[in-house]
Amino acid sequence: MKILALLVATSALALPASAIAQPADALAEVTAQEERTERVAKQIWDWAELGYQETRSSGLLQDELAQEGFDVTRGVADIPTAFVGEWGEGGPVIAILAEFDALPGITQSNSASRDPLADKHAGHACGHNLFGAGSLTAAIAIKRWLEKTGTPGRIRFHGTPAEEGGSGKVYMVRAGLFDDVDFSIHWHADDENSAAARTSLANRSAKFRFRGVSAHAAGAPERGRSALDGVEAMNMMVNMMREHTTMDTRIHYVITEGGSAPNVIPDFAEVFYYVRHSDADEVRALWERLEATAKGAAMGTGTDVEIEIIHGNNPLLVNETLARMMDGKLRELGGISYTEEERAWAEEMSASLGDAAKPLETASRIGPYSKSLGYGSTDVGDVSWATPTVGVRTATWVPGTSAHSWQAVAASGHSIGAKGAQLAAKAMTLAAVELFTDPDLRSAAREEFDTARGEGYQYESLLGDRAPPLDFRE
Repeated sequence: MKILALLVATSALALPASAIAQPADALAEVTAQEERTERVAKQIWDWAELGYQETRSSGLLQDELAQEGFDVTRGVADIPTAFVGEWGEGGPVIAILAEFDALPGITQSNSASRDPLADKHAGHACGHNLFGAGSLTAAIAIKRWLEKTGTPGRIRFHGTPAEEGGSGKVYMVRAGLFDDVDFSIHWHADDENSAAARTSLANRSAKFRFRGVSAHAAGAPERGRSALDGVEAMNMMVNMMREHTTMDTRIHYVITEGGSAPNVIPDFAEVFYYVRHSDADEVRALWERLEATAKGAAMGTGTDVEIEIIHGNNPLLVNETLARMMDGKLRELGGISYTEEERAWAEEMSASLGDAAKPLETASRIGPYSKSLGYGSTDVGDVSWATPTVGVRTATWVPGTSAHSWQAVAASGHSIGAKGAQLAAKAMTLAAVELFTDPDLRSAAREEFDTARGEGYQYESLLGDRAPPLDFRE
């Protein structure tokens, strides 16, 4: 109702009828695809495919685009599940980003109480099934709007795999797939609605593989050199290093291989590290220290170590011109409203959140606009340094839900999640219409972008020249 009220108010300014109808026409195209959004989101949720293994999820999105007349290029950037779909000609090129990978080690039905699924070992705990479906709906709605209005421009759908630790978008940026893109639009699942300008941390990850000498731990310990000792020595030094880092630093790890039996000295062990900071150069400096601990640990334990960088993301470059525009669109639309059945489900879910629970009415509100530092990381960061980029977050989860939780998995497979994806599709569609029709907005956003990057800016990924790690989840 808010958008209709706005259109009525706008008509009083005696604008041409076509200009008044355009946003409403575009929103109608999103509404017409409500069934598609929920169907595609649920199917990708059911599959719950890990990064670089999203064959069916990627294929479904590609097929849906092809059926709508998009020209789909598959397997881009040397990644089998990455693709680009495009429709239109002339005018600005606007990219819609879409993710579709799940997280390992977390599983849940769409029940409001804890209900792990024995036959699944992954889940959409970050809502990327919704991300892919909502972006699909937006891209198709924009395409139909461009076609009906005859507006010059191209809508480009970037199917971006392996956001969770695989940095799929970085390889796509590195391959030049955003070189001719004028603007990029993305969204993400969340427990609230917001278009606030939130930056992110740069990060880099690697697997540190230690190799030693196996021996009987009791009968011949002097013959062994424990690879696990190397891992533990490295971890100890890194944990001491934390005391001497700046406030924005985040370092975390898991031991992914540590041996099989206590009486066998392990000749192989592996630890997987993440390093994050708001400044990419600080990540590089921290990384040198991290590698030094690994080499020192290997030297001290008589083992060898090899290092494989897995992923790396630059921090998100906020464009406030676009963020404020998106904030306005979201406020026109309003938040999420629950049916009685959905509210009962949400109330049961909310009880599991403890002190983190927020009032359910939070889902119906739009959060305040501000610029802040977010402590997560995303490969959208690299896209934002290649082209002016804007995002939005919608309440796909019960208020108070944390990402990467079983509660997020459940809501991502529920009608509440699909409603959030529809809201995101509407916001992205309105933003794209504004960008296609407002040259002053485009100029202002580009000027801010060029100023923020600085004269002579040269893109540098935190991945170096490594090939995509297609097997990192195997």
